[in-house]
Amino acid sequence: MSKQLPATFESLIETANQLHLYEKLIQQLNKDLLYANINLSFDESILPSSLKYLLHETIYKLIQEKFSEYLNLLYIIDVSEQKIRKLDGSDALMLSEEVTFLILQREWQKVWFRNKY
Repeated sequence: MSKQLPATFESLIETANQLHLYEKLIQQLNKDLLYANINLSFDESILPSSLKYLLHETIYKLIQEKFSEYLNLLYIIDVSEQKIRKLDGSDALMLSEEVTFLILQREWQKVWFRNKY
């Protein structure tokens, strides 16, 4: 993939909006959450800040209470195991925030790629 992945949540959302792919990003996320049996679905018009907050909250709960479902979600979304291993797992709140971004980044990659090709 020649195009660099957005390095921040803000740049990811900005790029998604510029390319009119924000709704597709939400659709892709909803699809993968459904596959993973995670009881969470987003409206396509959700504000990016709310999306980030609710997804972060869900990931945090999964890490704390349903770790196998959390791992399953990462597997279904296809988040890089290497990237996950690089994260500091000592603080679950920080970890869940970083994982939330990796999830959105990976979903964005799928949407961007599908749109491009």
